[in-house]
Amino acid sequence: MPFRRTAVIVTGLVSLAATAACGGAEPKPVAAVTPETKVSEGTVTTEAAPLAPLTGLPDTNGATKSRPALAVKIDNAPEARPQAGLDVADVVYEEVVEGGVTRFIAILHSAAPPAAGPVRSVRPMDPDILSAYHGLFAYSGGIPAFVSLMRKAPVQDVNVDVATDGYSWDKARRAPHNTFISPEKLWPKAKGDNAAPPQAMFDFRGTGEPFGDADAPHVSIRYSPRASATYDWDAASASWKRTQNGTPHVAASGAQIAPENVVVQFVTTRTLGYRDQSGTNVVESEVVGSGEAWLLSNGRVIKGKWSKPSPTAVTKYTDAAGNPVRLTAGRTWVHFAPVGSEVTAG
Repeated sequence: MPFRRTAVIVTGLVSLAATAACGGAEPKPVAAVTPETKVSEGTVTTEAAPLAPLTGLPDTNGATKSRPALAVKIDNAPEARPQAGLDVADVVYEEVVEGGVTRFIAILHSAAPPAAGPVRSVRPMDPDILSAYHGLFAYSGGIPAFVSLMRKAPVQDVNVDVATDGYSWDKARRAPHNTFISPEKLWPKAKGDNAAPPQAMFDFRGTGEPFGDADAPHVSIRYSPRASATYDWDAASASWKRTQNGTPHVAASGAQIAPENVVVQFVTTRTLGYRDQSGTNVVESEVVGSGEAWLLSNGRVIKGKWSKPSPTAVTKYTDAAGNPVRLTAGRTWVHFAPVGSEVTAG
């Protein structure tokens, strides 16, 4: 029997237009351990590659030890698709914005795609989402009050106005859905504490360690009449194939979005007095606090809780008994679903 929450209707109006796709292959992180051999006073020892903090996967080239997390605000309007970089991001957050549509924050760390985007504007919950990462945040514009909040957070601002040389514009796309960043140009701009690698955001289970309370090969998240996402467990690839608004969600690389873990974090939302350019009121999700969470991995689900006592704290996920939930090593997509959203898993 699938789990279900009560539906809520979110109304609003968004301007939609067709767009041209952009190409370009994007590298995948290495998922196999390559030992390193060291010789010391005649003794030969073999050490496993270090684990990337955000995925728990082996980092054979050591890149994750020498660069910070790079967060990128990515558009999710139809004319912004296919997006670049989402398929190789270590962590992706999906948040509801005005009009019932969603946007993403992609956390790039263990993989370095040639480009990521289209890049869009900051929202009021972004500082609370990103403060635990420190690192860099790339975005394009925003309401001044929200930009001010972001600049007070312990995250280095590398928006389009302060790090312009790290941005480019795709002439095949229509503004404002044509702005992209180069991770390789933004990472060297990191300074001080923001240049350090991020701390781990999730606990990962060991090989053969069981997961889940029940089988759940399919999960559906209906944010609003304008935005929905579904995932289907694919045992062959040990990943969740993502579909968006009824269509497979394919990145600019040609790969379908397919993380190893899916988290549905139920959050309280409130409508603010600020309006976006379309005249629609901005919505804020409360990501500091606690609430219900559904965690999906290995084709199974755990119904538990989330807790984040402060903006700089790591969000903790626990099962019904209060034990930490350990996910599968790999990429994780976190969905901030408004309380009352229709979500099913089973």
